[in-house]
Amino acid sequence: MTDVTRESSRSSSDDTVSLPVAPSGWVTLPDLAERLEIPVTKVSQMIREGLLVAVRRDGVLQVPQELVANATAVKHLPGVLTVLRDAGFTDHEALEWLYTEDESLPGTPAARLAVGGATEVKRRAQALAL
Repeated sequence: MTDVTRESSRSSSDDTVSLPVAPSGWVTLPDLAERLEIPVTKVSQMIREGLLVAVRRDGVLQVPQELVANATAVKHLPGVLTVLRDAGFTDHEALEWLYTEDESLPGTPAARLAVGGATEVKRRAQALAL
């Protein structure tokens, strides 16, 4: 079992991932590798290094598609993930937080990252660690 598989297994005890607000879609690691034109091992490395977050859905590791832009993760996602992990969040908990509607943003932290609201998202993630 790879590090990625072990981490994802700890993050979600079952194969059901339910988030407060559903991502627009999910991408498997092989599909993501094809989309980014990199080997699947590089995608796994990105997850291990905290550049992306993946969870197991229906027995397969998957990444929310809006967390990926061009050839890498959405800008500032790695920093937000680091802050959340430092606060003790598992990958599944980090995804729950990223996909929880926040009227004061407005929208979800994941959506705000995608449109340039990283400063406020990072500030809120840092506040969770206090």
